[in-house]
Amino acid sequence: DDKIAEEKALDGIYLLRTNLNQEDLDAGGVVRAYKALSNVERDFRHIKVDDLALRPIHHRLDPRVRSHVFICMLASYLVWHLRQVLAPVCFTDEEPSVRENPVAPSKRSPGAAAKASAKKNRNGEEVCSFRGLLDHLGTLTRNTVRTTISTVTEFDLLATPTHLQRRVFELLGVPIPRRI
Repeated sequence: DDKIAEEKALDGIYLLRTNLNQEDLDAGGVVRAYKALSNVERDFRHIKVDDLALRPIHHRLDPRVRSHVFICMLASYLVWHLRQVLAPVCFTDEEPSVRENPVAPSKRSPGAAAKASAKKNRNGEEVCSFRGLLDHLGTLTRNTVRTTISTVTEFDLLATPTHLQRRVFELLGVPIPRRI
């Protein structure tokens, strides 16, 4: 009974230990660093399941494990960078609030709330999820057309980019590829 009462008193309380000095990282910084780990977990979930569908590979040899983790980190950085750059056309919060108290729950910025409710950004452009945006970009295709009227002629025809696809390439700062 005493052990159960002791555990009940500490239920929901985490103890974070670190070997850093108070001058290097204060208590709030320790909590922020711990909570930032959830971003790493979210990013790995995105690259493994949601955005890139990187299939799970089970390695046993150290060099292969390191290589796989390195590739996952590169993919995670790529997705993070794309989410930052493409935030204006996605539901991503462009102005995330900074919490003074790291224990307090995070709050959505007014701009993000407006974007989510109207499903449009400040410029009146429709916004979508990051996954939906990747799916939409996948419709930019090259089609091989073959005519057989008098002679067999074959040529490549690029799909006409939509306004959203043009906007994405504009945000990325690269031209729309002529060849896919």
